[in-house]
Amino acid sequence: MQRQQLIQSWLETLFPDLAPVLTSASADASFRRYFRATLSNGDHYIVMDAPPQYEDCQPFIHVAELFAAAGVNVPRVLQQDLGQGFLLLTDLGDTTYLAALNTTNAHPLYMDAIDALIQIQSASQPGVLPEYDAALLSRELQLFPDWYVAKHLGATLSDEQSRVLQTAFTKLLDNNLAQAQVFVHRDYHSRNLMVTEPNPGVLDFQDAVFGPITYDLASLFKDAYIAWDEEVVIDWLIRYWEKARLVNLPVPADFGAFYRDFELMGLQRHLKVLGIFARLYHRDGKDSYLKDMPLVMHYVRRTADRYREFGPLLKLLDELHGTQVDTGYTF
Repeated sequence: MQRQQLIQSWLETLFPDLAPVLTSASADASFRRYFRATLSNGDHYIVMDAPPQYEDCQPFIHVAELFAAAGVNVPRVLQQDLGQGFLLLTDLGDTTYLAALNTTNAHPLYMDAIDALIQIQSASQPGVLPEYDAALLSRELQLFPDWYVAKHLGATLSDEQSRVLQTAFTKLLDNNLAQAQVFVHRDYHSRNLMVTEPNPGVLDFQDAVFGPITYDLASLFKDAYIAWDEEVVIDWLIRYWEKARLVNLPVPADFGAFYRDFELMGLQRHLKVLGIFARLYHRDGKDSYLKDMPLVMHYVRRTADRYREFGPLLKLLDELHGTQVDTGYTF
């Protein structure tokens, strides 16, 4: 409440005669919160509240400029108070893809998302964003044993199980790092895409990096919050792949190789996501992500089952979850 009062005071200095009214817009998995500021003349804006002791607004400002220059519809930064951790942004509305998607509109909405992603990737250049390197990818994978296995399942891996997991991690990293590198949004999914004009509006891009070209596609089409039939996903991926080739993005010439890259990138992401969701629950007390774990585990198991080199990983998952049935966890 104290920070909300600080925001109110800040807005009153920006709009002294327009009686700004604050309402909650959303919160994310970090310390950032978002408020909608409505003025007496009917104008409305979004205020990002990013406590400076926990969050840095500069990456958001930097990536917003990069993506806007690429022609993507992102919030514009209208005012900033970095000392307090406040940004005043244009308002892209409150209709997320997740809220809007259905079997009728999914195809056009995802085609728009593909086009925006290609704009982002086409603007890529090295040395502008942090690298999605081996160290960062490895730290993310480590969230799975640290938080999902140890904390959420309450399991201790044997030496052999640890070896199996590390072998799988090495295979994933080898593939991920061999992929062509582009700008990566890093959370390009249905909760961060807004139904807007022009469509889509793109949010939550402050953690963008320079990394594997299939990463954002794995976020988009193997979404932790909504699932689509595999044949539909393959059709969308082919459409992306064809468009990417037309603009000379560095995708493999063989779609089969591209699809394998997509699958293994998704496996890296979903092992990480299981760790993140477990951490959000056990460390941060946010239980809303628990309901999304079964879908994420489904993605993990389906990919591990499809590629022979990840058979030992699938067996490990069977062992871990087999021991957990008696203690109440089912996946």
